[in-house]
Formats: sequence, C-alpha cells, structure tokens
Amino acid sequence: MKDRKNGQFTEVTEKILKNQVLTKEELLLITSYSSSKLFKIAKLLDKRDNTQEKKPITYSKNVFVPLVNLCRNECTYCGFRKDPNDPQARLMKPQEVLKLVQQSARLGCKEVLFTFGERPEERYSKVRHALKQIGNYNSTHEYHLNLCEKILDQHSLLPHSNPGILSFDELKALKEVNASMGLMLENASERLLLPGMPHEKSPGKAPQARLELIENAGKLKIPFTTGLLIGIGETWEERIHSLFEIKKLHSKYQHIQEIIIQNFVHNEATINNPSFNPPALQEMVAMIILTRIIFGSRMHVQVPPNLNQDRLPDLLSAGLHDWGGISPISKDHVNPEHEWPEIRKLRKITEANECVLIERLPIYPDFITPEFTSERVMEKILIHIDESGFVR
Repeated sequence: MKDRKNGQFTEVTEKILKNQVLTKEELLLITSYSSSKLFKIAKLLDKRDNTQEKKPITYSKNVFVPLVNLCRNECTYCGFRKDPNDPQARLMKPQEVLKLVQQSARLGCKEVLFTFGERPEERYSKVRHALKQIGNYNSTHEYHLNLCEKILDQHSLLPHSNPGILSFDELKALKEVNASMGLMLENASERLLLPGMPHEKSPGKAPQARLELIENAGKLKIPFTTGLLIGIGETWEERIHSLFEIKKLHSKYQHIQEIIIQNFVHNEATINNPSFNPPALQEMVAMIILTRIIFGSRMHVQVPPNLNQDRLPDLLSAGLHDWGGISPISKDHVNPEHEWPEIRKLRKITEANECVLIERLPIYPDFITPEFTSERVMEKILIHIDESGFVR
C-alpha cells in the first residue's frame, strides 16, 4: 500500500513538472497528502512557474466601507448582517462615506472597498425609507453608483465594489466608476441550499445566480475577484468542483484577476455550531496548491492575513501571491474580531520568507488596459502607478 501511494505521488509530481493536466481524482488525492508532501508540491510549482528568487507578494492599501449591513439573505454563518431591530443596523449616509474616504486619502489609501448586504430594500421597508430620505434613491445600487461617481470626482481613490447579485445593466453602469469588482462564489454546490444548510434562506447564494454574474462581468470585461469560503460544511469534492466552475468562466473571458481562498472563522452566532469547521493549516495549504495547479502560474491566489495571523509563513511557502486589502483606518467589518496586521509587520514576515512586499491598486497591472478600464477610472489609475503597473 505504501509503495502504491509513493508511486501515485511520483506520478502526480511528474505531471506537475511537465505542466500536464491533473484529473479530478488526482487533485482529490492531493488533499490526503501530509504537510511535508504538500510543501514538496509547492516547491515543484515554484519551479514550474519559474518563481523569482524574491517572489513579489502584493497587497492593496484600502478603506473598508460597510455601506449597509442589512441583507435579503440569511446565511447562518454571517457575522456582518444585522436585523432591522438591531441597534447596530445601519445605512451609511453620504457625508459619512465621503468623510471616511477623505481621511483614508490622507493615510495613503488607494482603494475604497464597498461591501454591503445584498438588495436589502427588497426585504426591509426601513431601508427603502432611508434611501428615499438620503437622495430619493429607488435602490441600494443607485445610491452606491452615485457614491462611486462622487469619489472619482472628488478624490484619486479607486472604488472596488462587492455588491452581491446585480443585473447586467447594473454591472455595466458600475464598470464606468469601478477599477474592479468582486463576488465570492463561496461554493458551487446546490447542496448548501438545502434545508438545514447554510444557504437555505439565501437566494443570492444560489450557485447559478453567482456564476451568471461572474460570467456577465466577463462579458463586460470587468477585472474581477472571486473565490471560495472554506469550512461551511462543504466537501473536498465540492471545493474542487467550485474551482473548476470558476476556471471554466475565466478560460472563456480571461477576466478573473485573483482567487481568494478564505478560511471560515467563528463569530458569536456560530461558535457552538458543529456544522462549521474553521479549516486547519494543512487544508489551507492544500487549497492554495490546488488553486495554483488548476489555474496556472498567471493567476493570483489571495488569503486574508488577518484571519491567519499565526500561520502566515506557511501560507507563503504554499505559494500564495497576495494578502488582499489592508486598511490603516477601518476594521474588517465582516470579521471584526480579527484585526489587520500592520503593513510593517507583514513586510517583515514576507521578506523573512525570501519574498518582497509590493503595493498594488485594486486592479492588477495586466488589466490596466482600455478594454478592462473606463477612461474615467484610467485617469485616476495613472496618478498612482509606475511603468510596472504597481503603486509608485
């Protein structure tokens, strides 16, 4: 049995070195490997990818704007969503948003990360009333679109929005005023919608709805971020299937700029719920490796550093490319218990692992082209970048 397993490992590694396609069965086999074998595969991938001696690891300096924390969905693991009667439920006013953006500009931020509950006005009259009071808006989308326009008019910061499910026309309008956009697929399994599962009461988490939006973003040539949430009751087979669903769309439109592998972490609502299992380090390492194998060397793989403070060196060794958004002014409103690491600390850890930390915009250099960027956004991008496309 041991000889057979060693033989399978040799076959897998030889295929990786030759850049050959692995079957789903071979990918599933990788998830059973020990940490030592996983890190051997990571080194082989570095060799395959001709990784530089000082591998660049990127991050974006941003301000996190939680525009509204009410949502039509009820994901049972969510620590962001609030009910209307919760004293913390709120829709940010324009002056609040613009003041926060102005403060973040003084601190050197380049990205305005908009995150908010999906279409809360469809479910809550409180939100509909607030939108009318603020500016006679009919939807959160209209309000958000206007804020993006004001930010581009008044500042050099670049909006990056995660608005949930939108129509094709809504996406098209947002492209004009966003450097990039995002929507986590989380998982492509319909099983997670069944009674008792985490997406049972979340119509916006239906895989086909999310894949359709990611495809529409591709049709519109929007630089896009997506990824998986690991530890909400999904299987390894479902994780691999989900990566292939994203790969299918990226192969067609070439618009995915990064894949986030986000580990679930407990919050007050889930701490005693056995359905949710924050992934161990070995699972995260395996997920990074699987993503690198499936998507190839040109895809950026991101892992949130604030959710992995004690295992950052191992994640670097596994081959991640990006730390995501780091904010000097705002907390992670989705996971507020987990503070961002200081950029100075992140730089020290990155360099100790023979990598170099580089600041990027919310749009990666490869996507800074007229095809993927509106003239209005390009004007702001050029303020910040050098000839490499990274922040000067």
